[in-house]
Amino acid sequence: MAYVLAVLGAFANATTTILQRMGVETAPPETTMRLSLLAYALRRTVWLIGFAVMIGAFLLQAFALHFGPLTVVQPILTLELPFLVAILWLWFRQHMTWREWVGACSAAGGLAMFLVIAHPSGGTERPSTGDWILVVSVCAAAMVTTILLTRTGSSAWKAAMFGTAAAVDFALTAAFIKQMTDDIAAHGWGFLAHWSPYAVAVTGVLGLFLAQNAFHAGPVTASQATLVVVDPLTSVAIGIGLFGDTVRAGIGPVTLEVASLAVMFAGVLSLAMSPLVAHVKSEDEDEHLLTRRWREVHGDVDGGEGTEAAWGAC
Repeated sequence: MAYVLAVLGAFANATTTILQRMGVETAPPETTMRLSLLAYALRRTVWLIGFAVMIGAFLLQAFALHFGPLTVVQPILTLELPFLVAILWLWFRQHMTWREWVGACSAAGGLAMFLVIAHPSGGTERPSTGDWILVVSVCAAAMVTTILLTRTGSSAWKAAMFGTAAAVDFALTAAFIKQMTDDIAAHGWGFLAHWSPYAVAVTGVLGLFLAQNAFHAGPVTASQATLVVVDPLTSVAIGIGLFGDTVRAGIGPVTLEVASLAVMFAGVLSLAMSPLVAHVKSEDEDEHLLTRRWREVHGDVDGGEGTEAAWGAC
């Protein structure tokens, strides 16, 4: 069940990226990094649909984390990038080069190899308050350090460091979500009297803020690369150290597990640096890539009214 929910969550995340990108890419340039951009997005049907899909993606991740361990769910969510490329290819008729084909196959194949070889399973440990304090302290120290490192270096370095901080935050948020779903199962609406939902809210907002700073600081290829690598690695470490998740041990299995993760990360890094993904993930709103391609594929070559009308009818 956790596998299916996590795959659906990855697909929903990719769909959210597409829809919300279409919703803001035609916004006036002066709205960048301003609240007026949100006001513009809220008037766009396609962006609102993307927001609804994003909520669905969060629920899918939450259920997946309830039924499965962090060491399974978070690595599977890296399939967002192969799904994103597949949507661009199948729906928007974008041209896929060898980079996208090899990257998608490597990401999916490496992930499958890791899950088969490692055979991760959820632990039965219930983290103590001291355990949580230790994990939060380590994650906070890592985020503060990487944020401080953004004060020097190139734009790519700054984007990578902000991306690393966001990835650590997202991994911690996933751990809080898992705790929150356990609280819901045990206490029903009484979960609101526990700390977990408020920790999810705080770290969720912080993660979005850090990710936006990463995208704004420099090349999206740098920030996206760190996001897709650091998040699952941190989640695996938290899952094993905090919840007692287990993977197969021994020199042979561990060697193969590391090799399969290397193949997976090579695939997602290739996709993250692909011009196809970079255009969609970047904040360069002057590209109008998806909206223009949508019009070409669906015959609306005269302007945006037909596109908006089509989405308004959804």
